[in-house]
Amino acid sequence: MPELFADTAGWGHLIDPTQVYHSLAATIYRRARQQGRKVITTNYVIAELVALLTSPLRVPRPATVAFIEGLKTSPYVEIVHVDAKLDEAAWQLLKERQDKEWSLVDCASFVLMEQRGIIEALTTDHHFEQAGFVRLLK
Repeated sequence: MPELFADTAGWGHLIDPTQVYHSLAATIYRRARQQGRKVITTNYVIAELVALLTSPLRVPRPATVAFIEGLKTSPYVEIVHVDAKLDEAAWQLLKERQDKEWSLVDCASFVLMEQRGIIEALTTDHHFEQAGFVRLLK
């Protein structure tokens, strides 16, 4: 079963029921689990997610910690730690694509997705489409 990548925006919509795509994100995540699909994310995404949940979403810190702890211990989620090699590849992509407003987190995600053959991303971020991937939240 193909893996699914989860970006910061996707996790944000999943955790916060006030977000526009919360129901869709929950459905996609639940379906992936039922299908036995592994959800892949990175420690860069997790760092960005903590910032998003703190502000602007203002999710209380105990809820943020509980959510991240749940991700870290879930058998359905794999958090890939961006090492020096992946970070360098992401930095090279960012430098090569100066016509795009991609972040370093985006570029690390794109490189990882390419390396693992992941096509779909749980995200609202249109940058994933620019990079040739399928954005599931729209």
